[in-house]
Amino acid sequence: MRDDAQRACPGLVEGLQRLGLLHAEHASASHYSWSVTETSEPLRFDDLGLDPKVLKALKEVGYESPSPIQAAAIPPLLDGLSVVGLAQTGTGKTAAFALPILSRIDLSAKLPQALVLAPTRELALQVSEAFERYAAHVKGLHVLPVYGGQGYGVQLSALRRGVHVVVGTPGRVMDHLEKGTLDLSELRFVVLDEADEMLNMGFAEDVEQILAGTPEDKQVALFSATMPAQIKRIVKQHAPGATEIKVKATSTTAANVEQRYLKVAHAQKLDALTRILEVENFDGLIVFVRTKHATEELAERLRARGFSAAAINGDVVQQQRERTVEQLRQGKLDILVATDVAARGLDVPRISHVVNHDIPTDTESYVHRIGRTGRAGRSGVAISFVTPRENHLLRAIEKTNRTTLAEMRLPTVEDVNAFRIEKFTDAITQALGDAQLGVFKELVAAYEQERDVPALDIAAAIAVLAQDGEPLLLEDMPEPVRRSPDRPARANERRAERGNRKPMAQYRIEVGKRHRVEPRQIVGALANEGGLSREDFGRIDIKPGFSLVELPADLPAETVAALADTRISGVLINLKPDRFERPVPRRAKQEAPKAGKKPRHKKAR
Repeated sequence: MRDDAQRACPGLVEGLQRLGLLHAEHASASHYSWSVTETSEPLRFDDLGLDPKVLKALKEVGYESPSPIQAAAIPPLLDGLSVVGLAQTGTGKTAAFALPILSRIDLSAKLPQALVLAPTRELALQVSEAFERYAAHVKGLHVLPVYGGQGYGVQLSALRRGVHVVVGTPGRVMDHLEKGTLDLSELRFVVLDEADEMLNMGFAEDVEQILAGTPEDKQVALFSATMPAQIKRIVKQHAPGATEIKVKATSTTAANVEQRYLKVAHAQKLDALTRILEVENFDGLIVFVRTKHATEELAERLRARGFSAAAINGDVVQQQRERTVEQLRQGKLDILVATDVAARGLDVPRISHVVNHDIPTDTESYVHRIGRTGRAGRSGVAISFVTPRENHLLRAIEKTNRTTLAEMRLPTVEDVNAFRIEKFTDAITQALGDAQLGVFKELVAAYEQERDVPALDIAAAIAVLAQDGEPLLLEDMPEPVRRSPDRPARANERRAERGNRKPMAQYRIEVGKRHRVEPRQIVGALANEGGLSREDFGRIDIKPGFSLVELPADLPAETVAALADTRISGVLINLKPDRFERPVPRRAKQEAPKAGKKPRHKKAR
């Protein structure tokens, strides 16, 4: 493989070795393995042989130097070789396979040429968006994400029109294959992203069946954090002789930045951010979001709540961007809502806080983001919002950067009001030294004498005027929803919480013990396809041929329909409410139920 790589890009392998990016670990007749580490002398994307249209898009989003996994994986993938990358989430592996695929895609073909399998719909959407971002100048390219929970109509019409890249979860891809709506006969590239996670979620049989239906001469790129025996078998069968790349990430975050995280539901992010802005003693602050639209929307909502906020993103013209940054620098603006690209290279000394409203999907972006604070020896604070489905991103950040983020408590209404009162009293103290104080004292004294109103009441009325109709104190409200942690609750904790839980209903799925299914596979598959969190699951009772699962009684019909089409261990689960559909016990069959009474059924143990 080393010789192949050298032939593909003459001098690149030697250059990578010279820079300390690649280290030969072992050679064999079947493959050559490389270990990848960070370096202070990075290559540039221009050195890797990518298509000029792809390079143009990279420059527009501000990417100049490839990460170690990208520098090692792109050359062999450009040469048509298969690659196995051992890499954690957040090492830049999406670009490692997307960029060479886009550089080699045939836009004249109508059938899918690339298939990317991802364990979750969130990851599938992220990968799909990345493809579209990198293909900004590859005119005519069509990318289609396919996943459970989305209607078939949109996917079917796109497939009929023709797509070049399909990014999907194994279950939904299998559904399309069985319906005959997805043709993989012209497939040239197959990517297994986070392969170990797919297997852990019970998609092993689906993945095997999908790969079995692809052309033998396909090019395979497999990325995984671990290399269990099952993945080794897949590699041996479908990517023999693949180049193996191992990433030894050494990214580190600033030591003088206090890093915290807050677990919060997506719908509660705005309220959580508002409370944090109320109680944190910040000077200048950047809020990071993922999309251009989100910058404008969030900045507008913050302004509506009385904060001095503005948005910058890739659509903001350079002159406007410079004007906004200068306002932040001079203290005329306190909060900047930005995307990664727009904030790249931003250096404003008064930025004391960074808030990751949307946690980054790669650790390098995390390092760049929090690097906007704590500069030039100053201390800084970085706060990351983590939704229940983003725990893996938090773990990846901690692991790659060899640090532990401290979980913070959401400020309560009492906390917010205490800070408001403190600021109010500080404002009074400051006003006592104002030159106009004498004039107002005379006015108050005259009002008190003429109207016979106590001075205390007059002072309170003036304070109300100063609030301009806004209440001083925050009204008590329900705390933003806190989701369950990754680990299951202990039995006594579950019993204590049972009284407060939402009404549950029992559903039947057509997988059981004979399919060797485990509770974690059921939870993983249903949570992924139905957008459920762990607190939405009750008891799981696995029978020989089927299983019973407790889920919220108010599940929307479209969610139930999406879950019914889900596959676990390669089996269509056909989820449906368990409404007296189990076999009736023999004795019950012999005795007809009395009029007006429902037959009794044996409860599941």
